[in-house]
Amino acid sequence: MKYRFLYIALGFALINWIAATKKWKWLVYITKPAVLLALIAYVVQLRPYLISPTGHFNWLLVALIFSMVGDIFLMLPGNLFIPGLISFLMAHVAYIISFASISTFSFNAAFVIVIVMVALTAYQIFQRISDTLKHTNNTKMQIPVFIYIGTVAIMVIMALHTLVSNSFENYRALFASGGALLFLVSDTWLAWDRFVEPIPWRDFRVMATYHVGQAFLCLGFLMTF
Repeated sequence: MKYRFLYIALGFALINWIAATKKWKWLVYITKPAVLLALIAYVVQLRPYLISPTGHFNWLLVALIFSMVGDIFLMLPGNLFIPGLISFLMAHVAYIISFASISTFSFNAAFVIVIVMVALTAYQIFQRISDTLKHTNNTKMQIPVFIYIGTVAIMVIMALHTLVSNSFENYRALFASGGALLFLVSDTWLAWDRFVEPIPWRDFRVMATYHVGQAFLCLGFLMTF
């Protein structure tokens, strides 16, 4: 089956959401990296269906591998937030390069609107988190957070660009764009909970949007009928 590893990834994801909500740490330790391992297997299996034969293939794998490393850092006990942050930063950079390797840039009105909207959204998120960091005397995190949010914003812009260019077929562009936006939502909820205020159902909301976002990004590059 062409999508068997994707189905396996979604199965592990469902178990992980339940385990995270119920605080079953031993099951989280198994299922959290398992989701990304299955997505990596999915990408390797469907390599022939990539839009270009080599270009972004390695970078797509790099993005998933760094994401899995970030997952491991963030789930382990201890203060490993910064290593996790760096890992996910590198994952977003890899996604940016992956999109850039197949994109034909066209600065039309639609793309300018995309850039402005994403930039304003990212600025609002950073401003709110930055204000809280100032009030809690945690200003040393402002620059890392700024770099991270800026990188995520660029990744989202690159994904949304597929909707206003001929880089992807329409259905692939929708998956890629939706995946990037869900990744942004997941990262925002995680940062909001850590730096601003607790959010209800944090583990479920963060992991569900993250896993579906990663799956959608893979489908954007690999989906075939």
